[in-house]
Amino acid sequence: MTVVDRLIALTLPLVPKSVVRKVANRYIAGESMDDAIRVAAALNTLGIRATMDVLGEDVHRFEQAQAAADEYTRLLEEIHRLQLDANVSIKLTQFGLKVDKRDCYELVDALLRRAASLRNFVRIDMEDSSCTTDTLAIYRRLRRDHSNVGVVIQAYLRRTQRDVAALADLQPNYRLCKGVYVEPRNIAYRDMPIINLNYAAILERLLRNGSYVGIATHDEMMVWHAMQLIRDLNLPPTAYEFQMLLGVDEELRDIVRHEGHNLRVYIPYGRDWYAYSVRRLRENPRLAGYVLKAMFK
Repeated sequence: MTVVDRLIALTLPLVPKSVVRKVANRYIAGESMDDAIRVAAALNTLGIRATMDVLGEDVHRFEQAQAAADEYTRLLEEIHRLQLDANVSIKLTQFGLKVDKRDCYELVDALLRRAASLRNFVRIDMEDSSCTTDTLAIYRRLRRDHSNVGVVIQAYLRRTQRDVAALADLQPNYRLCKGVYVEPRNIAYRDMPIINLNYAAILERLLRNGSYVGIATHDEMMVWHAMQLIRDLNLPPTAYEFQMLLGVDEELRDIVRHEGHNLRVYIPYGRDWYAYSVRRLRENPRLAGYVLKAMFK
């Protein structure tokens, strides 16, 4: 990673959308459900599971939240019809978290009921720190009636160790990631060595507690640590899975699969691709360097 890559990542908002799109095509299935279904089916033929995400967040009207819920319902039905090895990931702000918490809860509750009838699973993504408390509260409430729901936790947040302790009685199904939103220092760790140490500590705690964990990382050091921990705890493949983003470090993805571990790829799709793309490029400044090359091409 070079200084130039970092500078490009910081100035991405000034880059034409057409250029960002050219780079982002690798990391987004497309704009339609059919695009995501096609990518998931292709991954399934390689023995790779999928989770699909309809891009979009921070809706301002209930009608937008309802439309998102309807799209996810259709997506679950298509997954069932085609017998794909796939589930879905949702963002609560897309379901109206910042519009009306009760309406948000009811939309997600209905989606979980439909998913259960189709024998499928819904993952609640974690967003920026302004949503963390509400997201975990809604997750806990949903667990009263549903077992087919999981949640994401972020290793870079200073609060995550406490959150994990508070949720221990539920033995949640987690996705553990590092976190990509820009947060102030008093809320999130900024030094990558500390984030990695926190990630490793949280992962060990979750696996020892018997939680199913989606180990979401493209950091080979964290993959190595996770594999060591899995061996030390003598865990079966049914106790965890690795998770990676579409289009990111496919060589490492293949290595994980060849080692005999289950792996799931996160497949985003939809018209709201720009904000997602910029966030991912900022997360990985080396990818942002490709933007510069695309501009000159």
